[in-house]
Amino acid sequence: MLPGEPLLVEGPVTVELPDGRVETSDRMTVAICVCGRSARHPWCDASHRETRPRRPGEE
Repeated sequence: MLPGEPLLVEGPVTVELPDGRVETSDRMTVAICVCGRSARHPWCDASHRETRPRRPGEE
């Protein structure tokens, strides 16, 4: 995992948020946002791509 990229976890997944809410996903692989930019927190919506530097070979 590179800094700012999501944490990939094998599902199904249940996440308890700091405010006590519980979010669940039954997908086989779940991307959890660790950059804090996702509008779908705790799930990644690829917002990290907007601001991170591109790696060689990326478009």
